[in-house]
Amino acid sequence: MIDVTVIVVAIAANAGIAIADFARAKFVLNNSAEVGVPPSWLPMLGALKAAGAAGLLLGLLGVPVIGVLAAAGLVLFFVGALVAHVRAGAYRKIAFPALFLALAVGALVLGPAG
Repeated sequence: MIDVTVIVVAIAANAGIAIADFARAKFVLNNSAEVGVPPSWLPMLGALKAAGAAGLLLGLLGVPVIGVLAAAGLVLFFVGALVAHVRAGAYRKIAFPALFLALAVGALVLGPAG
């Protein structure tokens, strides 16, 4: 049961932050500026997060290979986000990508094929 819970939380978190990216929420714009990510990248980054959430959902719905690939993609994405935060010295906000990374790792390890 905890495996499904972790994956559902990962889906909700990634879908939510993708929506914030698409909406160009103020906190997203501020964080992006702090780590040196141009606002023009937000739609692409949001699309990647949304695709990850959709892939995790497909994994739960019976296509485990898609779920595994989505979780692995999100792990790579959020490792990149952590690197961007470290390079920019944005340690105040590093907990956010770290939490998303933990959820992605959890989904990868605990997922249907994990």
